[in-house]
Amino acid sequence: MVKLVASSVVRGAQQGQSHGGVFLIDFTTQEIDQVIDWNTSGIDWQGRGWDRGLRGIAFDRDRVFIAASDELFAYTSDFELIDSWRNPYLKHCHEIAVFNRSLFLTSTGYDSILAFDLDKPGFNWGMNIQSAGIKFNPVSFDPLSDNGPMMLNRLHINNVACNENGLYLSGLRTGGMLHFNGKVINMAVELPPGSHNAMPFRDGVLFNDTEQNVLRYAGRGEGEEDRAMAVPEFKISDLTHIEALDQQLARPGFARGLCLVSDTIVAGGASPSTVTLYDLAANKTLASVRLSSDVRNAIHGLEVWPYE
Repeated sequence: MVKLVASSVVRGAQQGQSHGGVFLIDFTTQEIDQVIDWNTSGIDWQGRGWDRGLRGIAFDRDRVFIAASDELFAYTSDFELIDSWRNPYLKHCHEIAVFNRSLFLTSTGYDSILAFDLDKPGFNWGMNIQSAGIKFNPVSFDPLSDNGPMMLNRLHINNVACNENGLYLSGLRTGGMLHFNGKVINMAVELPPGSHNAMPFRDGVLFNDTEQNVLRYAGRGEGEEDRAMAVPEFKISDLTHIEALDQQLARPGFARGLCLVSDTIVAGGASPSTVTLYDLAANKTLASVRLSSDVRNAIHGLEVWPYE
């Protein structure tokens, strides 16, 4: 059985409308359960990142962490709100990731990565990424101090991934996936413009090639294992709020949201909010579940649900 949890964002939603939410998706039964509606979740969302919706998702033991633009929320596995934390250097957060006893958050507005201590709990470290041409310089700062970075959003850092080799980050203006080894930042791999959700995978990189509407795996070898898996296509007649296309608020096929299900199977998201399972080894699509026909409604966070 494959069960996933996804967050969605409704681009261009107005006050009083739903800005998306969180969904449990059971691929065995094809059932969808909306567990949080960002407009009716009991959270005072006005002034708390409501314009960005709910984004990255991560887990620690029996806690579910979900990020909004400038706030980190902790829920039980039944989605009862436990607590939330804010920080002056957290703005326009996108993806988050847990490694060891820290949770790492992208602070897109501040060109930074923040660390949140899972045992304290609280924010305890920040790294501002400064760029000069093709070089990137990590500058550590105390997120509890008043002498942190300025909000410039030069790199639009929107993704973070961690493993025993270090911290990987990427954004719309980083040129690719960067690697921080604890001392310096180097370019790990160049990526196509507009890519999302880049992460190390097998002997290469897995990412959403958003401009081409595909999920890609690119290895270091001769290319025999490379994959380009197309996201589902939709007829305009099947979609709602298509006037948003003229306003460039949204488009069908926008590939974003990615998680590993196994060594060979991955899940990817697209707009209007759809989640698809891909078998990379067999080079085929296994199944898709669509959450919405609203072209403005897009998957953002996507993870395997770890609880029964």
